[in-house]
Amino acid sequence: MTRLLDLGIERTRDIIGEMAKISEICVSTVLESYTKGDVKKTEMSEWAEKLRTLQEEVSDLAFELITRYQPVATDLRYIRSCLEVSYVLSRFGGYGYEIVEVLDMMGSISECDKKVVTEAAKVTSEMISIGVSTLDFSDRQASDKLYDMDDTVDLIYRNYLREIITAKKESQDLYADPRCVISALHVLRFLERIADHACFIADSISYIVTGKTNPRRVKMNP
Repeated sequence: MTRLLDLGIERTRDIIGEMAKISEICVSTVLESYTKGDVKKTEMSEWAEKLRTLQEEVSDLAFELITRYQPVATDLRYIRSCLEVSYVLSRFGGYGYEIVEVLDMMGSISECDKKVVTEAAKVTSEMISIGVSTLDFSDRQASDKLYDMDDTVDLIYRNYLREIITAKKESQDLYADPRCVISALHVLRFLERIADHACFIADSISYIVTGKTNPRRVKMNP
């Protein structure tokens, strides 16, 4: 016999799955806006709002399940993790809208060198896929892989930042257009946060299964 609690948990899982799909769209849209100059500000705003609405729905449902059915053990851990994951996924939309706003403000950056951002984006996109795949428990060892990839994204971001800071005067022509540097830094920072969040998702799923928090778990900033 199906428990009413199970029906609520299944509904929560469905909402999280919908949020994951929208989040992936948000990230790919940001990268397309940066690489191709096709800034979809209106669409991004709608997706970000949709993610916020779904996050609120998860929160309301989680509160109802806890107060009505008083779940314990794995059920309680699952509900708690859904709350955390829904927040993480909603941030994808928030970050994405902030980035396209900046890109829209700066105008064309078609002449900028996009190699560094493209490199980071490739790693981050793979991290998103791995992180989302953990939502159906298909990869319980994802955390270790994701933390290694997260280190790569962090290194790309920090190396680019260091390169700009330490650039010699004779190399300033490489950064003659400030829009190139500003846009790259904004998107790299966005990718760095997304990478952290992907690790957090995998950690949350691991917590459901084991009841233990990963000691390397990063603190999520708003």
